Amino acid sequence: MKLRRVRTGSGIGVQTLDPDGDWVAYPDAAALGGQVFDDAWLAAAADRQLERSAHLLPVQPLSFRDFMLYEQHNIDAARGLIRRFHPGLYRVTSLYERVTGRPVPQFKPKPLFYRQPIYYMSNAQSFVPTGTPVAVPDYTQALDFELEIGFVLAAPLFNAAPEEAAQAIGAFVVLNDFSARDVQRAEMLSGFGPQKSKHFASSMSDTAVTADEILPRIDSLTGSVALNGTVVSTVSSAGMQFSLGEVLAHASRSEPLYPGELFGTGTLPGGSGMETGHWLRPGDTLTLTLDGVGRLEHAIG
Repeated sequence: MKLRRVRTGSGIGVQTLDPDGDWVAYPDAAALGGQVFDDAWLAAAADRQLERSAHLLPVQPLSFRDFMLYEQHNIDAARGLIRRFHPGLYRVTSLYERVTGRPVPQFKPKPLFYRQPIYYMSNAQSFVPTGTPVAVPDYTQALDFELEIGFVLAAPLFNAAPEEAAQAIGAFVVLNDFSARDVQRAEMLSGFGPQKSKHFASSMSDTAVTADEILPRIDSLTGSVALNGTVVSTVSSAGMQFSLGEVLAHASRSEPLYPGELFGTGTLPGGSGMETGHWLRPGDTLTLTLDGVGRLEHAIG
């Protein structure tokens, strides 16, 4: 079931897409994540979002944990980082890979990636919906995007088993984690992880799809990245290091999780400019799509 949130004359309403392709009123907002906000808070959030876009977020997240579940993304992104910022070293690593037929070992994730799901906490309050223009932060010369699968809880979890955890997912969205790559590198080396390189903006499709439609095909979703109307890469959800149930079970170890909390899979392979060499510039129009889930579009600059 595809859902979206809309501003109505009396407050905030939820709509569903019917078989005829029309949006109609849907009474059960819990399907979007189970979190009940007071009307004044929701109205204020909606007003902020509608200042810049005709769309609303389908759910206002309580928190945002972003995982890294794709080894191939890490390898390709590390290669792209070297290509952009260290061209001399890139020539050396390219020669190594041509000779050996293997990725440079340093391009692979750190050992913890293979032992448990890894993630960082980002800014849940800086999410904007599709259609919102996004300014380039004044401290970066390397603005990037990240096409991800987002999923929101509809039930609480604590010390959950993977099967129980998967059943607590309420809905899926298209997620984009904007990134200032030149700033991110220094912040990661600090040992504290991403800060200003990530917290300035993330975005979400205005539609959400209930878990019953997505979970059975979570490993076979497809999508695309387009810049200025031209598709520059395609993506697939295949190849996660851990299942979503395992991801949430890990997050819930001795830590309560609540309805309305948002999680990201991390970038799908091919879903960032750092991997493909297509960096964002002022004047660009970015379009990110997950087939059957939703679409994001932003004017940059």
